[in-house]
Amino acid sequence: MYSCISLANILFTYGMETAFFRFASSGEDKEKLFRTSFGSLLLSTIVLSIICVLLRKPMAHFVDMDAHPEYITWCVIVIALDALSTIPFARLRQQGRPKKYAAIRFVSIFVNLAFVIFFIYFSQKYAAAHPEAAYSIWYNSHSAAGLLVLANVAQSAVTFILLFNEWKDFRFPIDKELWLKLWNYASPMIIVGLGGMVNETVDRIMLLKLNSHTVDIAKSEVGIYNANYKIAIFITLFIQAFRMGAEPFFFNQAADKNAPKTYARVMKWFAITVCLAFLFTGLFLDVWKYMVGPAYRSGLGVVPILLFANVCLGIYYNLSVWYKITDNMRKGMYITLIGAAITFAINFAFVPTYGMYACAWATCICYFAMMIMSYFWGQKYFFVPYATKKILSYMVVMLLLFAVQRGVSHFTHSFALRLTSGIVLMGLFLLLVLRVEKEEMKKMPFIGKYIK
Repeated sequence: MYSCISLANILFTYGMETAFFRFASSGEDKEKLFRTSFGSLLLSTIVLSIICVLLRKPMAHFVDMDAHPEYITWCVIVIALDALSTIPFARLRQQGRPKKYAAIRFVSIFVNLAFVIFFIYFSQKYAAAHPEAAYSIWYNSHSAAGLLVLANVAQSAVTFILLFNEWKDFRFPIDKELWLKLWNYASPMIIVGLGGMVNETVDRIMLLKLNSHTVDIAKSEVGIYNANYKIAIFITLFIQAFRMGAEPFFFNQAADKNAPKTYARVMKWFAITVCLAFLFTGLFLDVWKYMVGPAYRSGLGVVPILLFANVCLGIYYNLSVWYKITDNMRKGMYITLIGAAITFAINFAFVPTYGMYACAWATCICYFAMMIMSYFWGQKYFFVPYATKKILSYMVVMLLLFAVQRGVSHFTHSFALRLTSGIVLMGLFLLLVLRVEKEEMKKMPFIGKYIK
């Protein structure tokens, strides 16, 4: 069901957020741009929501929830409110108002957690103590998945209300000429988004369907793979946070003659940070393995592969600025489609034999290929003087340090020795960065005053 929500989010927003950033940085009238982009999403959201609600029963059957077609309606409410919040959020980011943006995000997460705790803990106790109460009957008639969707409804509603000041002045009509420009720019992002979702989710589906073992064993392997995928959360969270701030920044810098140098500097420090995130997770797997239960730890071997895959994905996102600011969105679409084809091909060929390891390697090779394609294609259309050799050196050192840690883990089962080894190796990487980047770090705010 949540995979379907991800798919619907892409279709409901159809790249309008990226288009908003692109045209906001090109001198377009800001109010007209907001009115047109928000109005477009408002109209399309109403139409798509009505269609989805009318088709809720067949859609519920498709996701094996025939008994609860209302869950589809709840999901549509979440998707619709999130779609309508897209441009107001983009406006906050484009105007450089991170405090309000972060505050709304924080409150919305708090609301979600509050409802989840209420449903899972308090409601459960109340229903057990008062089984005949109307609320208890209603509560017991719903699954945990449905209640979690309801918590998301509350979160999305609160978010949209908190954004009231950003959309309250909206008025029709929208500018048709500007809308066509936005659509022509944004429409390839639908394919980019769908291809990205395929790369992130199809491995689980193929692991379940193509597994050479019984259905129960296949489901167990998918569960193990999912659990270990979550250990890579540190890199994933950093990449998501980076994307939130980077897109408006890149567009705002595009007209500056020093933009390529700025992009190159951002890339270098981004690469250093994701290398640190890789080591922070990979060197201390003996600690992070406790994030998953003992039954799932047989899949820890996929974690380093997925970590490196996310390093490549993060660098790819950083590189992708070229096709966004040069209006070559279709080339970005081609890169994503090639990546999706690689994912399909490797999973189809190797999942029956190698199971979840084939999934992990498919993800890694896909993102690595997308990174390489974006780099060489991007340098042709928008040259950026990336510190390529330096970044590659950091990545090689990162992998070598991880290999050393694996060697230490192979020769000793002592947790203390493994932990000490990880700390030493992490320290060596930090010392390398300090030595190589010392002069630049001296000029940085806050950090600079601690570097002699």
